[in-house]
Amino acid sequence: MLPLQILGLVILCVGIYAEVERQKHKTLEGIFLAPAIILLLLGFTMFGVSFVGMVGSLRDNRTLLKTFFWVLLVIFLTELLLIFIEIIFENKMNAVFHSNIQEGIRHYYDDLDFKNILDFVQEKFSCCGGDEYRDWEVNQYHSCNSSGPLACGVPYTCCVRKVPGEVINTLCGYRTLDKERLELLSIIHVRGCIHAVGLWLKDNFEATLGIVCSLLLPQVCGWRALKSAIIEATASICLAGCREPFIGAACCVTH
Repeated sequence: MLPLQILGLVILCVGIYAEVERQKHKTLEGIFLAPAIILLLLGFTMFGVSFVGMVGSLRDNRTLLKTFFWVLLVIFLTELLLIFIEIIFENKMNAVFHSNIQEGIRHYYDDLDFKNILDFVQEKFSCCGGDEYRDWEVNQYHSCNSSGPLACGVPYTCCVRKVPGEVINTLCGYRTLDKERLELLSIIHVRGCIHAVGLWLKDNFEATLGIVCSLLLPQVCGWRALKSAIIEATASICLAGCREPFIGAACCVTH
């Protein structure tokens, strides 16, 4: 548990640093758009849970071990619930993601974290915007009502690369928002990133399943080890109590 605790502490420190930096130029409020907040929550949870488990294991404290067990169970059930919600309510979840991505696009040039993430996704999955390329209309610089050089266009990360590693013109997406999809197939990627990522996950089902299992299986194995630790802690408490005439009598009779 010590490596997990150290990892949680490192993630927590990185999250605190990132959040402090983000607050200096704060523009986004949505939790989906703030990687620093996600790092903070993840680091705090990992450090707190592993610390409780470590102390409970070292001191054979049955209460702490049971607390550790139930927290892990809640986390596991929450993960399963989120997976089922995504599968059953796919359209509604896509609408939530689309709303958050549009909010991020609106402040694209104000939040470096979100900009880097969206640029990476658009290049990696050959997509543009959340639902489609026209999502960039909500950005004040890319809006067709704007008068700047970016007006009615999309970022260069949306552009089609004809040759891998090609040095691309940063204004390759110029005047694309007022054109139809068929006219743009050889210029920019017209499909949205929500659909592109979803399609990639379905096409790579084995890899997706492997990732999910790699996250859930250690937790299941951990429960079995934790259950044994709780039983051992209970037994040690009972044995210690049996040495005292009146402390562990009931325990001794039970066991």
